[in-house]
Amino acid sequence: MKQNRWLIIAAGAVVGLAAVALTATGNPGNMGFCIACFLRDIAGGLGFHAAGKVQYIRPEIIGLVLGATLMALAGKEFKARAGSAPALRFVLGALVMIGALAFLGCPLRMVLRLGGGDLTAIAGLLGFAAGILVGVVFLKKGFSLGRAYKVKQAEGFVLPGFVVFLLVMLLAVPALLKFSAEGPGSMRAPLVIALGAGLVVGAIAQKSRLCMAGGIRDAFLFKDFHLLSGFLAIFVVVLAGNLVLQKFNPGAAVQPVAHHDYLWSFLGMALAGWGSVLLGGCPLRQLILAGEGNGDSAVTVLGMILGAALAHNFGMAGNADAMADGAFKAGGVAVAGQVGVCVGLVLLLVISVANLHKEGTK
Repeated sequence: MKQNRWLIIAAGAVVGLAAVALTATGNPGNMGFCIACFLRDIAGGLGFHAAGKVQYIRPEIIGLVLGATLMALAGKEFKARAGSAPALRFVLGALVMIGALAFLGCPLRMVLRLGGGDLTAIAGLLGFAAGILVGVVFLKKGFSLGRAYKVKQAEGFVLPGFVVFLLVMLLAVPALLKFSAEGPGSMRAPLVIALGAGLVVGAIAQKSRLCMAGGIRDAFLFKDFHLLSGFLAIFVVVLAGNLVLQKFNPGAAVQPVAHHDYLWSFLGMALAGWGSVLLGGCPLRQLILAGEGNGDSAVTVLGMILGAALAHNFGMAGNADAMADGAFKAGGVAVAGQVGVCVGLVLLLVISVANLHKEGTK
């Protein structure tokens, strides 16, 4: 147990260092790693949405999946399995993404924003914890999406194969893809650095089982802070890195790619937290599980990509605060996004109630 605790702390430290390095070499502020933002960029890069400022095939995501796959194969932990309510998982993945993009970040970026001094992220943290708590209530009442079953090895390589396809497209035929000329999608670390960071983080996240939603869930359920210690390590390392690089900017005024719409940040991350608990892991964990051969997590990731496309095609994603000609321009979540988050919460309630199982029943 002590060895596992040190492993999760080491994993958090590595993720924190990678995030600081990626931001220092070109990624947007407080966005060294963001699963929601990067999947959104990939959706845009493939032309699934037309938001020109967030379009790029992020090598970090490619590296995450392949790093997890290589580590799982090396440790003989790659197991092709699927069949645990894939259609529902697809929907849940889309809902988690809609909630995260209302906040403007996944649970990992939430921690990175806090480590950069972004106090607007506190609302997201509180909402994420509240959503997880609701999910835990349903877990205690018997919620389950059913078990996964062993399937043919080819099934387990679906998402690793997909990201290899993305890498080939990025390297060989970039003219077929879309690239942002401005905005967050245009701010990127060099490909080799981004891909390398993704490989390292994917490998260590696979070995350590790093998961933000799982950490808070275990703290609520079992008073076990093992997984949560990894994200505390991320925060500490990112905070230290920002202080050293003089990029620590404490406050709530015009933080990088953030907004002051606290209510909808809270509710958006509540949607993401609740959905993550029902799925059995946060967006980062879903990518890692898919890399290990879990077909259900692969379906979830594809659902997240669809959710990102829906969020931008229908105006549900949050808009960042900005300074224009010396004047403050407030961002926030538009009415469409507010409706999307509310509908998502209702759907989560329906899914949670519909999948309660009494003890002794399948």
